[in-house]
Amino acid sequence: MTPVADAAKAGAAVFVAAIVQVTICSRIDILGGTPNLLLVTLLSIALLRGTIYGAVCGFWAGLLVDTANLGTLGVSSLLLTVAGYWIGRYGETTGRDRTHAPFLSVGVVTVLYSFGAMVVHYMLGDPVSARVVLLDSLPPTLLLNLLLTAPVHALVRRLLPQAAPLDRAREVSLLG
Repeated sequence: MTPVADAAKAGAAVFVAAIVQVTICSRIDILGGTPNLLLVTLLSIALLRGTIYGAVCGFWAGLLVDTANLGTLGVSSLLLTVAGYWIGRYGETTGRDRTHAPFLSVGVVTVLYSFGAMVVHYMLGDPVSARVVLLDSLPPTLLLNLLLTAPVHALVRRLLPQAAPLDRAREVSLLG
């Protein structure tokens, strides 16, 4: 598969996930939490393709969401860019082929994304309640994201098959 086709597929997946997130998932409220399909899709792409794909897809996904929601431009872009980069780095170094990697990635980044969103909104002077963000909405959102992880990761893995063994990044080995 050519890199252009690979990038087009990743971009299409992020675009569809962003539209579904804004139109459908943001309206779902289960026990105070909302599933974040866009975050799960982004993390699956970053885990399979690495830091560059993760950061670029995160930036554009955040820009799409901020534009569609008419929110503060750049908040979601910043958070999703960092999340995509971190998980891409995790995928490049250790976690790409491990069975638990998508679940671990989604779990950790969902918590960090909530903390990051709370801090950024606080720094911008927006009213934000730590109790609502961390105690009321984080546990159900985490559970919903973990439930989405298996089907979304399987779909993204099918959409973006593994690269040839010579093209794949090597695992990092510690010196010593």
